[in-house]
Amino acid sequence: MITTDFVPGSPCWLDLGAPDVDAAVAFYRAVFDWQPEAFGGDAANEGRHASGYTIFRLQGKAVGAVGPLSEDGARSAWTVYFHTPDAAAAAKAAQEAGGAVRVAPAQAGTNEGRFAQLTDPQGAEFAVWQPGEYPGVETADGPGALGWIELMTSDSAAAQRFYGALFGWTTQDMALPGGGGTYTLVTPQGYGEERMFGGIMGVPDMFGPGGPPGAKPYWHPVFGTADCDATVALVTSNGGGLTMGPEDAEGVGRLAVCTDPAGADFVVLTPAEAR
Repeated sequence: MITTDFVPGSPCWLDLGAPDVDAAVAFYRAVFDWQPEAFGGDAANEGRHASGYTIFRLQGKAVGAVGPLSEDGARSAWTVYFHTPDAAAAAKAAQEAGGAVRVAPAQAGTNEGRFAQLTDPQGAEFAVWQPGEYPGVETADGPGALGWIELMTSDSAAAQRFYGALFGWTTQDMALPGGGGTYTLVTPQGYGEERMFGGIMGVPDMFGPGGPPGAKPYWHPVFGTADCDATVALVTSNGGGLTMGPEDAEGVGRLAVCTDPAGADFVVLTPAEAR
């Protein structure tokens, strides 16, 4: 599960790069009732920060953010940030482990924290966050909030080596039902299964010559919902799409893989224990 008690290597923030910030705000407000707040501004003021960066709040608590696409040729996507005590050291370690730095370590705001935008060796993009006055999301693991993350990659073993070198994650393999492959569960270094926060799925056929043109490995967020089917109906009625489901996953819950109107992937899940 994802918590707000952040430890090194755990997910702590996420933001969406969108071609139209106002359209993204309208969509996620309709689907999850997220309210926009200008970065560093007032929740009552729904205008955007001068940079376009806008915080999403659920019942007053930050659950993520959205900003304009800042890289040439980038597609709309969610970026997951992992907690680190030193963004510059993490960026250096990522390069030494075969990854790349897309955005060098930089200050966010006045003293909110420092971040770096990185890419793993298979091409999946992610980021690190060194907190200052802003630790990260203020609520997690509930309806409308981040509860899990997943890496869809062309090479699970290579990804595990990279993130293991960078964050020290421990992993545990589990076989998917019906011969669907192996799903690798991820836990921060030094913590038990109660802090397990995500999974890695090797799906080589999705990437490369046999997959869709331009497809590359990616991280996507899993948001909680009290009613998966009702949330999917909100997604599709507000211009989003449905890639898979809704369907029941034994021991997990009812889930669906969705896209927002700009094509950013996310998953909605009603956990088994909540049904």
